[in-house]
Amino acid sequence: MTHHILKATKDTVHLGGFSHVLTPALTVNSGDTIEVETYSGYYVYEQAPPEFMTPEFLDICKNLPPERKIAGGPHLLTGPIYVRDAKPGDVLEVELNAIAPSLPVGFNAIRSGWGALPEKFPQPALRFIPLDLTNNIAEFPTASGIKIPLKPFFGILGVATPDASRNSIPPGAYGGNIDNRELQPGSRLFLPIFVPGALFSIGDGHAAQGDGEVNVTAIETSMNGTIKLKLRQGWNLTTPIAETPTDIITMGFGETLDAALELALKNMIEFLERFADLSPEDAYVLCSLAVNFRITQVVNSPQKGVHGMLPKSIFSQKISLSSHIS
Repeated sequence: MTHHILKATKDTVHLGGFSHVLTPALTVNSGDTIEVETYSGYYVYEQAPPEFMTPEFLDICKNLPPERKIAGGPHLLTGPIYVRDAKPGDVLEVELNAIAPSLPVGFNAIRSGWGALPEKFPQPALRFIPLDLTNNIAEFPTASGIKIPLKPFFGILGVATPDASRNSIPPGAYGGNIDNRELQPGSRLFLPIFVPGALFSIGDGHAAQGDGEVNVTAIETSMNGTIKLKLRQGWNLTTPIAETPTDIITMGFGETLDAALELALKNMIEFLERFADLSPEDAYVLCSLAVNFRITQVVNSPQKGVHGMLPKSIFSQKISLSSHIS
């Protein structure tokens, strides 16, 4: 196993989407670890305070090559990372070992026509929010005494598909803009692979976010992390699934919350059939008794997200995704 460092530069990031024709920023073997740097705020940098900018980020914003501008999404992603021997039908395990903001400030933006209440809040608005990285909090509004604990995570973790240009806003079977705040250090995300090499990209750092992400954004900020990428085989995975130290998480994405919930529920039933050896009906009942279904996000049009959380503590024997697949 090798440890890599992947800095974010104009040659190692891409903007707005995913593409299988992008030149990889890094090539790794299964089991390698990567220290990865990400930047956020490409479209707001001219309005940002000095502490939000670094010379490297400014170079990206001013000199990003046209071929690394993929689609119309707002996200600046680091990658793609090519994993040797990865092929369609395999599964990519993304182990999240460390995640931390790299700057003492983030931003929140209301976008006209977006969010859960676009008619009530039609005007765009941009706020930069100081981050107290020593005490791990953000006070908002300033001087209000309201202190939000920082729980940093990467909003986007995804692989390429056969599409040459796929917008970074909607999540899907490939992962992408999941915006699931449960994916903290110590978690693992499992993604189906669609193209050779997987072509994994990461970004959209969130210092703090509520379930739903209702006004379109979290506290968006540049984020560094350490991840491990590992290939898994023999598992016909069709949609992302995750494991935290305490829960198994299934996900559903749909144009309505009802559709997203239905898919997250079906994915949880399928998990319980396969990994807990339950009948479909018993799995359905257990979901009603013990699984917590939560709104992931309602703003990544056209896909809303729901995730189901199954507590691992209810099982008498240890249950783990990693131990059940090769």
